Order: sequence, then C-alpha cells, then structure tokens
Amino acid sequence: MAALLKHDKIIAPRDFEGRMNMADEQAKSQKEDYLIEENLPEKTEDWLSDISIYAKKHSRFKFLPSASALIVIDMQRYFLSEDSHAYIPSSKAILSNVKNLIDAYRRYSLPVIFTRHSLKDNEEPGIMKQWWGDVIWDHSELSEIIASLSPLASEVVIRKTRYSAFYGTQLEDILIQNKIKTVVITGVMTHLCCETTAREAFMKDFEVYFVIDATATQNENLHLSSLRTLSNGFSIPVTTKKILSELEGMQP
Repeated sequence: MAALLKHDKIIAPRDFEGRMNMADEQAKSQKEDYLIEENLPEKTEDWLSDISIYAKKHSRFKFLPSASALIVIDMQRYFLSEDSHAYIPSSKAILSNVKNLIDAYRRYSLPVIFTRHSLKDNEEPGIMKQWWGDVIWDHSELSEIIASLSPLASEVVIRKTRYSAFYGTQLEDILIQNKIKTVVITGVMTHLCCETTAREAFMKDFEVYFVIDATATQNENLHLSSLRTLSNGFSIPVTTKKILSELEGMQP
C-alpha cells in the first residue's frame, strides 16, 4: 500500500489507521448528555436567543399546517438504545416532543413520514462506511424504529442509505403527490441527516421548519452550529409548542 500524503508529511498506512482509531475514540468522547427533559425548555430559549439575529427573513413565511408533513428522521434503536455503540445520550430528552408531534399530526390526519437508515446486504455502503467504519444493516434489530414511535401501517417509512432522506428515495414524489409545500423536521442527528435533509428540501423549494427541541445530536456545539447555519440560509427554527399551537386551529 502506498504511503499517504498529508500536507508535507508522509503518513505510513499503519500510522494512518492508528489515527483513524484515535479519531473514533475522540468521537466517542465528544458525546454529551447536553439535554435532559428538565433542562430542555431552558436550552430551547437559549438557542432561540442565539439564532434570533436571523429571524427577520423568517417573518416572510407563514406556517400552513394543512400543506405540511412531519418528517421523523432515523429514530432507530441504533441511535436511541443505550446498548448501541452509536447511542446518542440526548436523544431521550426529545422523545416526548417527537411523540407529541406525531400524535398531533395523526389527530389532524396530516402526513407523518418516517425515515430509517439501513442498507441491504447487496448494497454498497460507499464512503459512508469508510467515514464511520460502520454500517447499519437492514437485517439488524438496531435498524428498527423504536417501539414507542412505531409507524402505523398506513404511514410511509423511507429507507435511506445516505444522510439526505431525498437521496435515492421517493420522498420528493410522495410530498408532491400529497400537495405538501412545507416539511417539519424532527429526529436525529441534528447536524447530519436532519440538516442534510433540511438543506435539500429547501433546494427543492419546500418551506422547511426545523424543530429545535425535537432534534438532537452528539453534543450541544454540533446542535447549535446546525441551528445557526440552517436559520441563516435554509430553514425556520421552531419549537414543538409552536407547531402544536399552529395545529390546534384545525378541525380534527
């Protein structure tokens, strides 16, 4: 195997592999239990204050519940089970908010669309495996959506293989067929699949509402960084309470 160049230094293959292992360990150490149900309201207010400088452009949009769909991203055992190496500690804190939104959308007969990241045995993981050193296989129990948020038989579950829920899926067609103009983003992880899906939805001319207290990731820095970027150029940050209040005016 040829040596790998990094700037002006030559890194031997074994050294490179060692650094990759070290990076994996650092990633584990970067996980924070930054959210618990008790501090979620306070954190939410802090984040709203932080991103308020971008609020001017958000006033140009009006949320229309009847033209919206709730997107629940990757709420799988792989990320939410404590026995999984990929467990996201703060994911537990957003569970009740995600469930309340799902229940409300069902109550008003509005679309709830789940995504589930997994690969079949005959599918090529590509750079995702090289990047993360892992694959969520379709046959694994960890790939299942957690029982407390189980989709109804009538609800759409998008199986995806990349960060974006649009990449290589029928999501855009489903939204268009249902005359959806607005997507409401929830789930994990904020800075990866949630953000990438939000960005692509914007590029496809959907209005994007990003629920800041119904999304979570590995640590607060990554979460807040995403909220800042998305609020500046791609989506309207909202709270669970705000979306629920907007739905209340509809007839069940």
